[in-house]
Order: sequence, then structure tokens, then C-alpha cells
Amino acid sequence: MLKQILFSLSLLMTLGIFAYSFKRYYLFFKLTKPFEVKDFGKRFSIMMNVAFGQKKILRKPVVGLIHALVFWGFLVITLGSIEMVIDGLFGTERILSFLGGFYSFIVASGDIMAAFIALAMLIFLYRRISGKVKRFDGIEMTHKSHTDANIALSIILFLMISLLGMNTFYVAEKLSSGEAILGVYPVSQQLATLVSSMDYSSLHIGHEINWWAHILLIFFFANYLPYSKHFHVYSSIPNVLFSRLEPLGQLYNMESISKEVKLMMDPNAAFADPPEEEEAEIEKFGVKDIEDVNWKNYLDSLACTQCGRCTDVCPANITGKKLSPRKIVMNVRSRMDEKGPGLIKNGSEFDDGKSLLGDYISAEELWACTTCNACAQECPVNINQPSMIIDMRRYLVMEESAAPAELNTVFQNIENNGAPWQYSQDDRMKWAEDLFTNA
Repeated sequence: MLKQILFSLSLLMTLGIFAYSFKRYYLFFKLTKPFEVKDFGKRFSIMMNVAFGQKKILRKPVVGLIHALVFWGFLVITLGSIEMVIDGLFGTERILSFLGGFYSFIVASGDIMAAFIALAMLIFLYRRISGKVKRFDGIEMTHKSHTDANIALSIILFLMISLLGMNTFYVAEKLSSGEAILGVYPVSQQLATLVSSMDYSSLHIGHEINWWAHILLIFFFANYLPYSKHFHVYSSIPNVLFSRLEPLGQLYNMESISKEVKLMMDPNAAFADPPEEEEAEIEKFGVKDIEDVNWKNYLDSLACTQCGRCTDVCPANITGKKLSPRKIVMNVRSRMDEKGPGLIKNGSEFDDGKSLLGDYISAEELWACTTCNACAQECPVNINQPSMIIDMRRYLVMEESAAPAELNTVFQNIENNGAPWQYSQDDRMKWAEDLFTNA
């Protein structure tokens, strides 16, 4: 009974903190602009291939396969965690064992995957600490970012160690008492031989210590993730579900601008009665600060794994330009963390004297982008970095008239000549005069 009371209090505290964290994110999302979502059939297919099938991750055969197996292993182990919560609340033991063969399969898979994931975490920690992986570095990858990654990987490592310890002492305890072992434990069965000489009381204590260590680590990790780079554990699958469905090279038009162009090209519009004037909020074009992004842009920033695959393939970054697609996405999350609380507390008029464009992301970074979409193609969670870049460019051009000189020349020519070149429409065919003469 005492165990149930302590567990219930721990669970309530965990759920309370968890609810607070997600309420905070809910309020942040309310600050953003709309993003249209449709065609859920196609979205579900993409989610199954990219998120659950780990299609993009598996492009890197060795590290990709390890990461995919870690993800699939977590899905299996999560079922065991649900069983632990039920056991903790009702004082039962291995309550899902009534599932018979399926339960044995799940438990055996979880036992094997726990050992594999523990080994994988050691490999991942070595890769990060050794500093030999270039894409893990960059101006946006601060000491805090590296520390955060190492903490998350270490927690996962200890989660797997405590799970194996719990299973090991459970098997040894049952063998010592002659009771039936519920489930199959391929790895822990072997490890149990190492503690088989201990008396029953010690084995029971060992099991309880590991049980509590594992479940409390789960509770801690669940509430650590919303403030960590590993928040993608929660957000990557929804982010893939809400992926942009258009071809990567397709840039969407601004609805208000499209409407104006259609009216200009409609002969009937010239003779139509003028619409009644309505007082409307002055529209802002593009993105300057965090309240101008749409909710999908913000979800992208939460789903970012900071793996650096986008920056690793960016031609601008490779040739020494300042642009890092990963930095753009990370800056969106950082800016919301900074300004979001003030907007929630003081309303849309709140201004802290900073902005996403300018203080976090420079115009030089934005204009370095070639919109080749290599970053979006490589992102394992289907983040669309160019959409953010284009929106901030639109703000620079349409709100501040701050395009580079080369583009301003093009805009001027289009306005004066109806084409990007400096020649008038009357002179457009002069280049071909000699061709007709010689013919």
C-alpha cells in the first residue's frame, strides 16, 4: 500500500508538471499564424514511411540503422512502461502477462532492445564527445546544446541499465523462490546468473531499487524533454504528419497578393462597382518576428533534432557563407522562448526591442540561400527550412525595400519594362535583326 501511495504521488506530480509544460506550448502556438492542413490520407502515408519507417534516417546505412533500431526499440519498451504504471497504481505484478505469447514476445523484444539501446547510447555519446562528426558543430551549437544532448543520451543509457537491472533481479528472484517467471527475458536470463548467489531478500531489494529507478527516470525524462533538444521525441511524428505536401521546389503565393494580381488581370474588375470600404487591420507581409510565423514553422522548430544534416548538405554553407539552415530553425524556437512569455502576459502589443529578423537571423544569411531545398530533402523529420527563409525575405523586400542591389535592379526593370532586363519592350527583338538580314 505504501508503494502505491508513493507511486501515485509521483505520477500526479509528473502529470502536473507535464500539463504545465504543454499548456505553455499551447499558449505559444496560439501566438502564431494559421497553416492549412488537408489530405490526411496522403499525410498518414508519409508519416508511416518517414516517421515510423525511418525512411530518411536509413539513407545512412550504419548510423541510420542504429538510430532506427533505437526508435523502434523505444516503441516496444513503451508498452512495458505502461504496464509499470498500471502495476504501480494497483499493486499488481506484470499485469499484462495474461496476453500470453504476445506478452512474451513484447517482453523478450524489450529485453533485447534495452541492451541494444544501451550500447547505442555509448556509441552516440562517443561520437558527440570525440568531436569527429563535423555536422555536430556550428555557430548555433553552443556549449549548452552539446551538454543538453549528452544529458539526454546519458538519461536514456541509465533508463536501459535500470530496465535490464529490474528484469535481471526479477528473473533471479523468481528462480530463487521457485515461482513462475512471467514473460521471456533472453538477456536478463543470462545476467541473472551473476546475482544468483544472493539471498531472496537481497534479490527482492535489488528488483525494487531498479524498478523505482527506472520509473522515476521515465517521469523525470518525460518532463525534461519539453525543455531539451530531444523534444523531437514528442514532436517529430506530428511534424511529419503535417508536412508540406507540395513539391519541395514549389513556393507558395501570398493569398492577398494573388488576389490583387487577379483583380488587375480581370477586365470586368475595371467596370465593377467599388467594394465598400471596411476598416481592416493593416496586413504585414512576410515574417519579421516570432508572432508572424505560422504554427507549422513553430512546430518545425520543436521537432528539430539538431542533427545538422540540413546544414551538412547546404551549398551556401559548404562554400563558406553564413547560412546554416539548422540555425534558422533553432532560432525560431529560441526567439519564442524569449518573447513568447511577454506576448502571453502583455498581449500582441508587447515589444522587447528585439526581433527574429535582425537580432537572431541576419539578411546576409537569408540572401545566401539558393532555395535548392537540399536541406528540406535531407531533414529526417520533414522540416521545410526554405519556407521560413522565403517569408523573411518577403518581409525585407515588401516591408523594408531592403533587397540586394542586384534584385532591386531586376524589380526596377520589371516595373519599367515588363521584363527583368534593362531594355524596353520595343527593343526586345533587336538582337535578332542581323539574323533576318543575313537570311
